[in-house]
Amino acid sequence: MRATLITIVPVAVAAALSTYLLTRYFSSQSSPESRVNMSVNKDSPKVVHSFDMEDIGNKAVYCRCWRSKKFPYCDGTHTKHNEETGDNVGPLIIKKKTP
Repeated sequence: MRATLITIVPVAVAAALSTYLLTRYFSSQSSPESRVNMSVNKDSPKVVHSFDMEDIGNKAVYCRCWRSKKFPYCDGTHTKHNEETGDNVGPLIIKKKTP
């Protein structure tokens, strides 16, 4: 019995560890379907936009679904995205406070 355990335990541990590592490896692989940004500045390592409040005017509407043809500005594309995916994303709206 002891000899059997000495053989089985290392095999079971190796199998469990291999399964864990393979699961972690494959779950960390990002598929194109899971990406948010499908087309905006793909040649850049990180997409960043910065705006000065003085340049915005009274109101600015920014895209958060990454599907807008006018990105970073919203063009309403999130409506179709939400219908197709069941998501609930909407735009970021920035307004100047009225005194």
